[in-house]
Amino acid sequence: MRNKKVLFITQAAVIAALYVVLTQFANMLGLANGAIQVRFSEALTILPFFTPAAIPGLAIGCFLSNVLTGCALYDIIFGTIATLIGAVGTYLLRRFKWLAPVPPIVANTIIVPWVLRLVYEAPGTIWYLMITVGAGEVISCGILGMILLFALSRYRSVIFPDTQNVAN
Repeated sequence: MRNKKVLFITQAAVIAALYVVLTQFANMLGLANGAIQVRFSEALTILPFFTPAAIPGLAIGCFLSNVLTGCALYDIIFGTIATLIGAVGTYLLRRFKWLAPVPPIVANTIIVPWVLRLVYEAPGTIWYLMITVGAGEVISCGILGMILLFALSRYRSVIFPDTQNVAN
């Protein structure tokens, strides 16, 4: 029992750290903020497909990333909530591999534009911002995330031991 807790905490911590590092990298390239956000770290949102430890790992990683990149308080709060909702959704849909990126895409496409508009006074309508944020999420979660999912699937038993077997 103790080893499972240690494994869970370790996986969550590694995922959080990877999220922060990948967000910082995207931020250095000018891709992490703005209307079209292509955060490489968002590819990690498929990880709840493999392990429930990814849920707190992604939420903590998003929170820390938003703090470290200097986001406004409401962005830190609601960005983290969007990531948490997406992670839980991916975990709940883990039996359906092709749906893994859908919850984070939907959660961020609905929540982030409101933050951009109300907190940062981003130009454009909410609908425009939903399209641009959604496009970035499709690239980050849908394309990069699915590439990551298929790459990790090969090594699932090594990288994510003791995870529940699910249909692929």
